[in-house]
Amino acid sequence: MMNGRQYEQSLRELKLEVYMFGRKIDNVVDDPIIRPSMNAVAATYELAQRLELADLMTAVSHLSGKRINRFCHIHQSRDDLVQKSKMGRMLGGHTGCCFQRCVGMDALNALSIVTYDIDAKYHTSYNERFLKFLAHVQENDLTCDGAMTDPKGDRSLSPHQQPDPDLYLHAVEEKPDGLVVSGAKAHQTGAVNSHEIIVMPTIALREEDRDYAVSFAVPSDTQGITYIIGRQSCDTRKLEAGSVDVGNRLFGGHEALVIFDRVFVPWERVFMCREVEFAGFLVEKFASYHRQSYACKVGVGDVLIGAAQTIAEYNGTAKASHVKDKIIEMNHLNETLYCGCIACASEGHKEPSGTYCVDPLLANVHKQNVTRFPYEIARLAQDIAGGLMVTLPSDADLRSPEVGKWIEKYCRGAEGIPVEDRMRILRLIENLSLGTAAVGYLTESMHGAGSPQAQRIMISRLVDLKGKQRKARRLCGITSDHGSGKA
Repeated sequence: MMNGRQYEQSLRELKLEVYMFGRKIDNVVDDPIIRPSMNAVAATYELAQRLELADLMTAVSHLSGKRINRFCHIHQSRDDLVQKSKMGRMLGGHTGCCFQRCVGMDALNALSIVTYDIDAKYHTSYNERFLKFLAHVQENDLTCDGAMTDPKGDRSLSPHQQPDPDLYLHAVEEKPDGLVVSGAKAHQTGAVNSHEIIVMPTIALREEDRDYAVSFAVPSDTQGITYIIGRQSCDTRKLEAGSVDVGNRLFGGHEALVIFDRVFVPWERVFMCREVEFAGFLVEKFASYHRQSYACKVGVGDVLIGAAQTIAEYNGTAKASHVKDKIIEMNHLNETLYCGCIACASEGHKEPSGTYCVDPLLANVHKQNVTRFPYEIARLAQDIAGGLMVTLPSDADLRSPEVGKWIEKYCRGAEGIPVEDRMRILRLIENLSLGTAAVGYLTESMHGAGSPQAQRIMISRLVDLKGKQRKARRLCGITSDHGSGKA
């Protein structure tokens, strides 16, 4: 397993084509805007080196028998699924942001199931190819970017109906030694911090869309791949001197639009090629795993609750009954989220491939709660923090020989609390609820792993409504099933 320094060095060896603010970035590792996101991924390597975290951060490979980073592991038991949730919460609390490796881990596990099932039906060799790729990932402790979301264009049109066929990534040419693909993947968290890009379809597909039913993995610096870094609120604060205004001075995240311009994929790296009926199955398996992964938001919630309690103390309001009640409510909501991710893991099941998968209904219920509760937690944190959170003068003003004294005089809170400390915790709350970290906490809670409606659709499909009706009819003495199943 790599440590954090070795991981950083491995990124320096990549030859990525990256653009941000209209200019090419030659050194993504040291770029001040991208660097905090790299630090967050590095933490997943560094913490895996701690003996006291070995059970949480590492696992034993079912391929090699070696101890590996859990982010490279294929779940072999319900305990593996539970440990994944616990790891996500711990890392969310450690970094206060998205640590970016969950998507790749979830893609690996979904493909371990789906490639096996495709082979069982068509006698293909996708699972053998996948297992060789997995061995490569585990042996080298690689970070994988799971790329599922297409730009989609006009949402009322299916992929083959789009005026521009590249609005969904698709196969454009077959060669004796591989496949040529074009398109793009959007909202790719941690893309330029990854060694490998794992591509999957984004929706269930019909026969007319068979060219879009492709899944494969390529090194992140493969020729033809271009990364365009997305903007975040307050992102250029990272370019300023001083660390107060950044809020989270250690870690962060990034998202990128990833362009595939006639990218060549060797056949040994192709895991699905036009098996249309399995596209939706892969999407659903990945989505179930990734909706469980939002245990990370519980960890970030821990940070925000801690910040809210801290600012209440700094403001001198911590003993007020309404503030205490708001802190209780924040904890209630956060722990309810934790119940969901632990529940879907504990109710997991073994697939024919041997991989353990979460309970899909509970995973979708958990993610549906994630689309709501963090927003209320953030609202309560802002309520407790007060208006100074968004009207606070800058770090430069605090250091200014001319006006610094006025900041010290008028931005003071409870006796004995340094003004700088009060400013720092206010900026952290701002960062988590409005700034760059809000992308990984709030907006990602809403749209990551599918929009709220996507979970509601899955809940409607998975819930046993007729079974509930039978229980109700039995208890009140109805013996017929007239009207059962009718809307």
